[in-house]
Amino acid sequence: MVAGNPHHSQIGRLRPPRHRVGPRARRWWTARAWLAVGGPALLAAGALLTLSFLFFPGALPWLAPLTAAAVAPALGYALAVPALRCRVHAWEVGEAAVYAASGWYRRRRRIVALAGVRDVAVRRGPLQRLYGLATVTVATGSSAAGLRIAGVPEAEAEALAGRIRAGVAA
Repeated sequence: MVAGNPHHSQIGRLRPPRHRVGPRARRWWTARAWLAVGGPALLAAGALLTLSFLFFPGALPWLAPLTAAAVAPALGYALAVPALRCRVHAWEVGEAAVYAASGWYRRRRRIVALAGVRDVAVRRGPLQRLYGLATVTVATGSSAAGLRIAGVPEAEAEALAGRIRAGVAA
């Protein structure tokens, strides 16, 4: 329990939100991880080893293991993080609030009262469109208090945004 905050113990007992992301979200996060981390690491390692082989073959015995050790974390990230995200990312809309859980390393639980919602947007990046997904962004009067629900199927995202808007209007 945090000193001075009697409600902190209640937060620790929150059940996970009911709605989870689907398999397309895992594929989307996998593609993002390969594009951002895994692919560039393999490309850089391949270029370094090729140049070494062509111009400095004597460096290969020590450069190959060093390159493998540098690439391993990037590959681990690209392989493990999408599965971790799918286990954690979830959301739920109640009568009075929106509840979202996210994060693969630092897990976050965000609850936004519908009365405090100022804007609801459905956003789709190019990669999300490819996988038929969207991100629902819920903005409040405070820039730090909003939340994002990523990896939602497009039709479900529109319905979710509509439900939040209806709850705000009520």
